[in-house]
Amino acid sequence: MTLLILGVLLWSLAHLFKRLAPARRAAMGDRAKGGVALALLVSLVLMVVGYRAADPGTIFWGRSPMMTGINNLLMLVSVYLFAASGMKTRAARIIRHPQLTAVKAWALGHLLVNGDLPSFILFGGLLAWAVVEVILINRQTEWQKPAPAPMGKEVGALVGTVVVFGVISLIHAWLGYYPFG
Repeated sequence: MTLLILGVLLWSLAHLFKRLAPARRAAMGDRAKGGVALALLVSLVLMVVGYRAADPGTIFWGRSPMMTGINNLLMLVSVYLFAASGMKTRAARIIRHPQLTAVKAWALGHLLVNGDLPSFILFGGLLAWAVVEVILINRQTEWQKPAPAPMGKEVGALVGTVVVFGVISLIHAWLGYYPFG
C-alpha cells in the first residue's frame, strides 16, 4: 500500500509544482521539464506496482451490472474529453478543463466498480488531485476559449474515442479485469 500512496503523492506533487511554486518552477526553466517527466514516470510505475500488489483489505462494495454500465459510460465520456482537449472540439469550448474533467470522470467511474481500499487510494487520490488542480488553475489564469474546430475534428474525436475505448477494454481484459460485466 505504501508504494501506491507514494505514487499518488508523487503524481500530485509533480503536477501541482507549477501551481504551488510558480516562481521556483519558472526559475528552473526548461530543466524542470525533464525532472517533472521523470517524476511522473516513476509515479506511474509506483501506482501500477502498488495497486497490483496491494491487499484489498476491507471491501465496501463490489461490481454490479448497473455500476459497470455507468463506469463504461463515464469511460467513454473520459476518453472523448481527452480527445476533445487535444483536438479543440466543441466540448473544449464549453468545458474549461476537458482533460482534468476526463480524469474526474475516469476516477469516479472506477470508484463505482471498485469498492476496496486500494481503489479509494488510487482513484480517490487522483480524483482529489484533479479537483485541486482545477481550483488552482481557475484562481491563477484566465480562460481563453479555443477557436471553433472544423467538423472533421469533431468526427475524428468521436471515431478516436471508440477506437481508444476498444483498445483500453482489450488491455483491461488481457490483464484480467473484464470491463463488460
